[in-house]
Amino acid sequence: MGVIGVQLVVTMVMASVIQKITPHYSFARWLLCNGSLQWYQHPTEEQLQVLAGKQQKAKSKKERKYNGHIETKPLTVPKDINLHLEAKSITEMDTRVLHYFPEYQWLVDFTVCATVVYVITEVYYSLTNPRNEMNISIVWSLLVLIFVFKVLFSLTTHYFKVEEGGERSVCITFGCFFFVKAMAILIVTENYLEFGLETGFANFSGGAVQFLEKQGLQSQGPVSKLTFKMSLAILCGFIGAFLTFPGLRLAQMHLDALNLAKEKLTQTLLHVNFLSPLIMVLLWVKPITKDYIMNPPLGKESIPLMSESTYDSLRLWIIIALCVLRLALIRQHLQAYLNLAQKSIEQMKKEAGRIGTKDLQKMVARVFYYLCVIALQYVAPVIMLLHTTLLLKTLGLRPCSN
Repeated sequence: MGVIGVQLVVTMVMASVIQKITPHYSFARWLLCNGSLQWYQHPTEEQLQVLAGKQQKAKSKKERKYNGHIETKPLTVPKDINLHLEAKSITEMDTRVLHYFPEYQWLVDFTVCATVVYVITEVYYSLTNPRNEMNISIVWSLLVLIFVFKVLFSLTTHYFKVEEGGERSVCITFGCFFFVKAMAILIVTENYLEFGLETGFANFSGGAVQFLEKQGLQSQGPVSKLTFKMSLAILCGFIGAFLTFPGLRLAQMHLDALNLAKEKLTQTLLHVNFLSPLIMVLLWVKPITKDYIMNPPLGKESIPLMSESTYDSLRLWIIIALCVLRLALIRQHLQAYLNLAQKSIEQMKKEAGRIGTKDLQKMVARVFYYLCVIALQYVAPVIMLLHTTLLLKTLGLRPCSN
């Protein structure tokens, strides 16, 4: 009964949903194709020629080189051309040409199913409290994290394939920076940063030693504390390298989204969303948050404002709320990115000279073609953070039981 139970039924149902339903009713596709996002179509050569004052057919001129070869000369138009791009709502047909659309759709839809499994499992555990049954939501959350790292690794490898541009150097530089930063943070005592690494490592080593002793083996532990911290710092360096360009892209989209936002409430939510990583980090800095709640400087007697378990639950709920906020603002950020096409045209008009029609079309079209890459850079870190928080709740503490 512990094997064939409610959790297995939920897992089988969600597997069927992923296989049968999501290809037709996809939440990831709905985020892009619900009519709220507008993309800009690139102009045709005939349209550019008419705007440039050339009432002729779209044919390329040819010129003969000195070595006898005939080379096609590309058509050019003035950069200050009076061009206004046509906006169009994204349809399901348009998504077929987007780079990384299958990866984006799979990651988002699988995350939705994994989150539903987690919620149902938590309700099941709160009602029945089974003792000899494995929590299947842990497996789903781990699979989500594996897919997130796979997508981030795939996106980062593209920057290393580019010979020119400096993207490779930026990734390596930030990876080394986060490695050194992680090493410095791991030195800080638990009195300031409440990461629980000392307690976690002690519990892990103790459990491993007991397991090895039952197998008839003598051991001091699987790894030393120094090796454990070094491995953790290396992992942080890789994650920092993966999140370098998603972070830079988010900063640019934040500025563009602020310029588009008209209401004060939307601007406030955008600011909170941008500062959410800092807010999350401060929740684990004891002198700034926990010490003031556990020992508030009010009167002679220091009475805690809440219990420690309640505070731990509150921290996780704040992180979940900030993740939901970031997902709720995805359309504002993606629309700010899509507006880069018109922004590039307006910037081009301020320049002198001429530009090839093919180059102008590529400048406009590539903004839309890389929409799913930008969407992955936006949602992948949020998904990683959300399911890491859910794993912490399940494996470390159980806020719902308070």
